[in-house]
Amino acid sequence: MSLHAYSRCWLHLVWATMKRERMLPKAAAAKVSGFLSEYAEEKGIYMKINFVNADHVHALIDLPTALAMEDVLQLLKGGSSFWINENNLVQGKFSWGRGYGAFSVSQSNVAEVARYIAGQEEHHRHVPFMEEYQKFVERYDLKWHDDKDENR
Repeated sequence: MSLHAYSRCWLHLVWATMKRERMLPKAAAAKVSGFLSEYAEEKGIYMKINFVNADHVHALIDLPTALAMEDVLQLLKGGSSFWINENNLVQGKFSWGRGYGAFSVSQSNVAEVARYIAGQEEHHRHVPFMEEYQKFVERYDLKWHDDKDENR
């Protein structure tokens, strides 16, 4: 990386457990959150905040210049699922589902998105994950694909 390269590319990442099952009890989710923060730092990814729910994750990162978005998600999802299984945090085999959401965040909205992520526990008392996720997809003018669409 050049000393003269300047980059700030905030991304709000969202990914879910396999079949969106509520696999992570609160204590396990807290451990996964800590792991994600440490692992991201180890891999050179600045993660401002994350919140691990029973069935999905929200994270706010600054995309490093040396990594593509797909590489970041592969590192975070792959590293954390391996760690979850290695530490027996859930009964049976744990895995994240296919795909992810990656939504751009302007510098002026970073604090607001960080507050939103920090308030996930309260937020999901009122709004189910799939409703939230579909609204994100639509807000960013993307086309929602149902799970039934096997070609995606």
